[in-house]
Amino acid sequence: MYYTCAFTGHRNLRNTDFDSSLLDRVILNLIKGGTKVFLCGMALGFDLEAAQSVIMYKKDYDVKLVACIPCAGQEAKFSGSAKNLYGRILENCDEVRVLSDEYYKGCMHSRDRYMVDNCDVLVSFLRRNSGGTYYTVNYAQKTGKKIIAT
Repeated sequence: MYYTCAFTGHRNLRNTDFDSSLLDRVILNLIKGGTKVFLCGMALGFDLEAAQSVIMYKKDYDVKLVACIPCAGQEAKFSGSAKNLYGRILENCDEVRVLSDEYYKGCMHSRDRYMVDNCDVLVSFLRRNSGGTYYTVNYAQKTGKKIIAT
């Protein structure tokens, strides 16, 4: 059983084979298998998609969504519609963990390590061998975490 799940995936899902229904099924299977806590890094793209899926299931299952925000003001440069989505998701989180009061180089990687260190299973959407998602999946592999690729 995996009590706590974290998510990592690309910010830009355009021109990829991203399948939100597959993500929904993976999350539902985890819930039915006993997962109770979901850690979300709150980045655009995959993170927010995963958060929306967990929120959908919160209506029928006793699960918690935890926002793991790398730094205060993470959403400052998001577009208006992305800021609105971010705000709606935050309102539905059971807990918000702001890991740094301000941005610093490397704060996103620190957030990613925090989530891996505090999860039992990582759900990933990885399509490139570079960037934050690649870094996070590699870190999870090195620490022996279970990884579910979507």
